Amino acid sequence: MAARRILYLAAFLRSLAVGMVGVLLGLYLSKLAFDPAEIGLVIAAGLGGGALAALVVTLAGDRVGRRRALVTIALLAGIGAVGIALLSGPIAITAAAFVGMLNGMGRDRGASMILDQAILPATVADADRTRAFAWYNVLQDAGHALGGLLAATPALLRSAFGVGAVGAFRLALLGYAAICVATAFVYARLSATVERESAEAIRAPVSPHTRRILWKISSLFAVDSLAGGFLTTALLAFFFYERFGAGEVAIGLLFFGARVANAGSHLAAAWLAKRIGLVNTMVFTHIPSSLLLLTVPCAPSFPVAAALFLLREGLVEMDVPTRQSYVVGIVQPHERTFASGLAQLVRLGAWAVAPGFAGLLMRGVTLGTPLIVGAGMKIAYDMLLYAAFKRHRPPEEQRWPTAAT
Repeated sequence: MAARRILYLAAFLRSLAVGMVGVLLGLYLSKLAFDPAEIGLVIAAGLGGGALAALVVTLAGDRVGRRRALVTIALLAGIGAVGIALLSGPIAITAAAFVGMLNGMGRDRGASMILDQAILPATVADADRTRAFAWYNVLQDAGHALGGLLAATPALLRSAFGVGAVGAFRLALLGYAAICVATAFVYARLSATVERESAEAIRAPVSPHTRRILWKISSLFAVDSLAGGFLTTALLAFFFYERFGAGEVAIGLLFFGARVANAGSHLAAAWLAKRIGLVNTMVFTHIPSSLLLLTVPCAPSFPVAAALFLLREGLVEMDVPTRQSYVVGIVQPHERTFASGLAQLVRLGAWAVAPGFAGLLMRGVTLGTPLIVGAGMKIAYDMLLYAAFKRHRPPEEQRWPTAAT
């Protein structure tokens, strides 16, 4: 369908921008002499703006119009990026990050995904839903990977054109803004068919049963996202920079490799979910990834740390398409915007809280402390999720024997 192709292209462009800025943000702010706590505050403000946008989309996205909301979000992201590039000082940059919903996670998990995930299931049958989400995430991670390569832009500008260090980063941020604007133009091509469930969503409220299920699973997602907030790409890039002295080119290549590993894991997740189920795939791939993360702070050198990190990235994202498919699969079609929005909202809110504390831990304890805290919290989340939802199946798994869960 045309709508699915547009969603895929927009997701790729948005992820390209996010992948680049996730690597550059921490390095750029360090060039401006921001300390780790101030860097964490800027990242938290950007994620806080994203959480507010997610709240608005969750409660009013169907009323405003899905296409209109997607275009507006992309344009605001571009405006915020221009502000970050041209302004100076912690207060001004923090405000611009909030307005632009700047995503220092390095992964595209913003408010636009809420509407993407509400629209995408209507373009395929239930049996193909997880695969559609897998390809959606493959394209996102392709964008993330290429964005990681684009993080080398400041170094290229310095060497090829003699641009100053701060000026090179500012030009790269303006490039990020241009990609955001291009994404808005792509979303503007969506047809009115993407609104077809909106009228029903307005007329028929989310059922009490659905609300109970969603609040239960979203509370668990909040734990996972709080842990993820300790592991933003911006802070991880800062960790590799400070701990091992790696430059932006090496870090950009590392995150390029990480996103390539993520992309392959999404298709593997769709294949595995057809055989062992969505919840099992989410849990049994996520725990090993957290155990691998615990080893990174102990690595003796950057090559060893990078290898361990890449192994972790080959597993950590396998829960993403399965989680997205599971959330929209266990609710009615007209409930998908609310379901996707609530799940995303708690994740963004938790992400916004953690980076400030992660920055303080980096400054007050050790650089590797946030990695240890984040990994431990993720393991606890996986165990709780399995206990609570191992028997709650989406439609395509309803006929499976009990042993499969």
